[in-house]
Amino acid sequence: MNNYIFKTLVFILFVSVQIGLEPLYAQQDSQFTQYMYNTVTVNPAYAGTRGSLSMVGVYRNQWVGLSGAPETVNFSVNSPIGVQGVGLGLGFTSDKLGPSMESLITADFSYTIQVAEELNLSFGIKGGISLFSLDPNKLNIYNPNDYDLTRENSASPVVGGGLYLHSNRWYLGLSSPNFLETDHYDDIKVSTATEKSHIYFIGGYVFDLSNSIKLKPAVLVKAVSGAPLAIDISANALINNSFTLGLAYRLDAAVSAMAGFQINENIMVGYAYDYETTDLGSYNNGSHEIFLRFELGTRLKGKVNPRFF
Repeated sequence: MNNYIFKTLVFILFVSVQIGLEPLYAQQDSQFTQYMYNTVTVNPAYAGTRGSLSMVGVYRNQWVGLSGAPETVNFSVNSPIGVQGVGLGLGFTSDKLGPSMESLITADFSYTIQVAEELNLSFGIKGGISLFSLDPNKLNIYNPNDYDLTRENSASPVVGGGLYLHSNRWYLGLSSPNFLETDHYDDIKVSTATEKSHIYFIGGYVFDLSNSIKLKPAVLVKAVSGAPLAIDISANALINNSFTLGLAYRLDAAVSAMAGFQINENIMVGYAYDYETTDLGSYNNGSHEIFLRFELGTRLKGKVNPRFF
């Protein structure tokens, strides 16, 4: 029964049925609890701002125990390139949901200017390609006469941009990973699914609670036409520049616990667990997320770069 319920929901999300429903919109971009460690995925202006070669891999298994639930793999690399103010990045995301899979391959360019003492403003652009595939054979079709759904493979361009204002203590960002709107199934007369542009706002501040403890509250707001705002509020504590513990709340959706460990000056690993607070929580065992970050060039004047974002 759970399998049937979920696949029905997936079908409704992607396809408007024959009886004349309007196209449906929802939050469609990949979702990460530990977004603060991979900001370049949503904001290209972040590329190179850490002052080091930074490689991040994230694996997210959402709604464990629910057949066809979202499963996401993301990898990104970004770095300054030695030209004053210029940063570059590359990214790859694979997002599976029920019968569909979307892969994004992107490149990022950023340029940073100093607007005040210890205050920088970065401009960024993102470009790439989105590869989408749909396999209806993964659906249980109880009445084939209700719709005409066939296998689909398509490609569409990705064009995004962002702004990132940051100091050593705080940051604010506004971005859209893709300005373009994409229609799927538009060759099928009975239905259309539309991917809308998402707008992201991020912000955070680092407080020194003591010589060994830093606290960083942060927020991410995601907006898309036709869907409620998605708001993530988090607080992470960095202890002795080695251990990170945090809590997060996704408005009307989930509560999360996070932990991270800086293995050495180059490698950090982290884990997050989400507990669903909606009715869907009765049908799954939560969501798990793991990330690994590898950095080179983080030393500054003999000390490990202390920046906490």
